[in-house]
This record gives sequence, structure tokens and C-alpha cells, in this order.
Amino acid sequence: MADGRTPRGADEDGFPVDPFGPVAAVRPFLVTAGRVAPTASSRPVPVETQVVATAEGLEALDRLSFEQHDIVAACRQPQSIAEIAARLRLHLNVVRVLAEDLRAAGQLTVYVPHIDVTRDASVLRRVIDGLRAVPDSRGVLRDTD
Repeated sequence: MADGRTPRGADEDGFPVDPFGPVAAVRPFLVTAGRVAPTASSRPVPVETQVVATAEGLEALDRLSFEQHDIVAACRQPQSIAEIAARLRLHLNVVRVLAEDLRAAGQLTVYVPHIDVTRDASVLRRVIDGLRAVPDSRGVLRDTD
């Protein structure tokens, strides 16, 4: 500001500050060594794919890179690719590539959802119906259609 004060939500130089913390200094392509396809088939792993750390992965934690360490540590309980990316604040494709590397090294077990189930419209209809059955904050049910 002209009077020497720092605007709210800005650092001492006047630049906006991220309320969730600093942005990672390492670019995604450096973490994955420039790879963008997580699998040999070049098809991306679905974001709902569940991953869980293996005993070998947990034993190897101290030998992994920072990002790989964080992914394996987060997967002590089953997590989806999307949950890991959000929790660790990593780019989704970085998590996809690293999860495949960790799977190939035997440090993660990957459970890809069955394609027929994920494409079944009846599942989506049941989810929508279930969400409509949840009352809002006033206890009122949502319209059905």
C-alpha cells in the first residue's frame, strides 16, 4: 500500500499469499522425469483406482524420494489416486505416474475398478437417489426430478 502497510492476504512485498501454504518448488515434469503416461499402454490410471502400501513399501520408506515416500506413507490405508493427489497437494498425473512406478517396484498394490461397474448407469442413478434422500440443513428432502 502507498502508506507502507501490507495488504491483507499478502506477503511483505505485496504478493498474494496462498492460504493453503507454499506451492511446491519442484515442477511436475521433474518429479516424473518428463513422463506423462503412467503405464506402458499410455492409458491413464482412473482417479478412483485404490492403492495400498505393501509391507515392502513400508520397509523401503527411508530409501524413497520425497514424493514416493509421501505416497507410500499415505497409503497405509487404502486411498484413491484422487485422494492422494489432493491430500499431498501433488498434480494428479504425477501421482498416477509415481503410483505405477511404486506398483512396478512392489511397494504399492493397485486395485483398478472393474470397467463394467464404473460405466453402469444404474450405479450412478442409485448414488443420485441416495443423495436426494439426504435432508438439507432444514430437514427438507430435495425434489426427486
